[in-house]
Amino acid sequence: MSEEQDIYKTIAKQGESLFKDRGSKFFGYVFPVHDEDEFKEKLAGIKTEHHQARHHCYAYRLDPDEIRYRANDDGEPSHSAGTPILHALQSSEVIDVGAVVVRYFGGTKLGVSGLINAYRTAAEQAIENTKIITKELEYAGQIKTDYAHLSQVIYFLEQYNASITKRVMEYDCQFEFRVRRSVFNELKDKVETLENTSFVGRN
Repeated sequence: MSEEQDIYKTIAKQGESLFKDRGSKFFGYVFPVHDEDEFKEKLAGIKTEHHQARHHCYAYRLDPDEIRYRANDDGEPSHSAGTPILHALQSSEVIDVGAVVVRYFGGTKLGVSGLINAYRTAAEQAIENTKIITKELEYAGQIKTDYAHLSQVIYFLEQYNASITKRVMEYDCQFEFRVRRSVFNELKDKVETLENTSFVGRN
């Protein structure tokens, strides 16, 4: 995987917004999520908080490896709510993010074009009110070596900016680590040049 393909955009924390149009109020929420179950929990919490609202429209984009997405209009005219929320996520290129926009009707109908603008704007403003960050896709690995090659193994791990998640120093030296996918094979090749050293990892 190339360097461009093993990074993706997401958000650091929840963002919120409030958009008003002709008496209607649109409360926007965006938040980090990793799977559908986590999204459903967040959606349920927002529905509880806004139990008097008639519409809790949403969209999400999950999994940087194989993007899964969904949009739901929750009773609004077809493609007037969930789809524009999804478009806001797509325009920001964020993944592992859910978005919910809650509408309180103000007495004046907005029409389909007005709804599309309101739902998209509420989602966009919620994204603007959080921080977009870049994350790296990683593989996990394990290295076992003897003390004679310990310093060389540590050098290789540091050279490729691997994060050591576990270290055991007994009769031999064992490291569990995570490293960016684009350099995984290079690290593996270098470690395997060492004697009395084994490399196990997802490739």
